[in-house]
Amino acid sequence: MQAADVMTRQVITIEPDASILRAVHLMLQNRISGLPVVDVHGRLVGIITEGDFLRRMEIGTERHRPSWLQFLTPEGRLADEYVHTHGRKIEEVMTCNPYTVSEDTPLEKVVRIMERKNVKRVPVLRAGKLVGIITRANLLHALACVVDTSQPAAGGDAAIRDRILSELAKLPWRPTVSINVRDGAVDLSGTILSEDEREALRIAVENVPGVKVIHDHVVWVEPNSGMVFASPDDDKTEARSWM
Repeated sequence: MQAADVMTRQVITIEPDASILRAVHLMLQNRISGLPVVDVHGRLVGIITEGDFLRRMEIGTERHRPSWLQFLTPEGRLADEYVHTHGRKIEEVMTCNPYTVSEDTPLEKVVRIMERKNVKRVPVLRAGKLVGIITRANLLHALACVVDTSQPAAGGDAAIRDRILSELAKLPWRPTVSINVRDGAVDLSGTILSEDEREALRIAVENVPGVKVIHDHVVWVEPNSGMVFASPDDDKTEARSWM
């Protein structure tokens, strides 16, 4: 999927010379947490978010440093903080040069930008002009749209087993397990080297269409000590046999 497939096209924006009060009202009225800032030509010049209003002198949340720390803080940084806490126009408090993508940017790259740069929204540009925006909510909507339609038909037990094997072949850790399927019930046996692998194995199997239940008989071999631990399912079965 690409950015154009999930982005919001009707974007609420604000001008750089607008007041911060107008930005706050727009965010509250439209239940959004950020606004792209565009000039009269529709070109993106910045972005304003809730985070830019966390420290404001109006509500007494501006940063107060001890005198000794203030003495050690560069004057330029102190001046910049003053602008952000006291500025009245968007251009004075906005984040300039925000991270952007184009319409044909792969969705995986968009998510990578969000993760690495710790941002919640990414403007989408065409020839320097804003044509959309992608937020985390857009990603949730995309997931909701495809999750129920992306699964193939279940097929018989042999088809289910083939799909499980195909999915496990993609995994870098590739657990050493045997798989038997009967009437949609999957029996797993073999070994893993960590309990995290057990959880990942379970998810990989249960996501395959047609799987009705999983019987886990995989043992965990602790690499350092060589100790062997039965699966939680087998532990429960053994405990019941002693009752």
